Amino acid sequence: MKIKICGMKYRDNILEVSQLLPDYLGFIFYNKSARFFEGEIPDVPSTIKKVGVFVNETIDNMTKTAKKHRLDVIQLHGNESPELCEKLQKLKIEIIKVFSISDDFDFDEIKKYEQVCNYFLFDTKGQLHGGNGVKFNWDLLQNYHSKKPLFLSGGIGLEEIEQIEQLNLPVYAIDINSKFEIEPGLKNYTLLKNISHLN
Repeated sequence: MKIKICGMKYRDNILEVSQLLPDYLGFIFYNKSARFFEGEIPDVPSTIKKVGVFVNETIDNMTKTAKKHRLDVIQLHGNESPELCEKLQKLKIEIIKVFSISDDFDFDEIKKYEQVCNYFLFDTKGQLHGGNGVKFNWDLLQNYHSKKPLFLSGGIGLEEIEQIEQLNLPVYAIDINSKFEIEPGLKNYTLLKNISHLN
């Protein structure tokens, strides 16, 4: 499985965490988030894909931000339409579309995004656009029949990583955040080193 560390915020912490060579680092460009990123992304190893996380943002602003920070991936965490995703494809950038999962989630909803995204990300439905720190019922993933690579998010810590590996779920990557933090946006380097993929 690939590893995405999301909600990076502080320069020195970004540089420290990048030494672990995760597959993805996520930067949240949503000003209502406690992990809102306002600085300049420092140079990180080229093997790490930089992900910009947006919530119901305009195409113009996403395009400007993607160019400014040389993003490799745009993650859409709001109510973005398939039409918007299709327009973003013209940027020649990878697209992750997020779906908030609850027990009554209709997996048919994702079908209209099949042709306009590179990946899907499933997060727990909560009061916030992500960052709720709790996991959803993973048994629901048995209803996932797409061949689109899947990111799994929502309250994932070390124990959950072990469970995911044992459950044989169709997971391409895990998205980790709050369970590996000292405070919002400040990642615990020592704890991250305990992830077997990163040492």
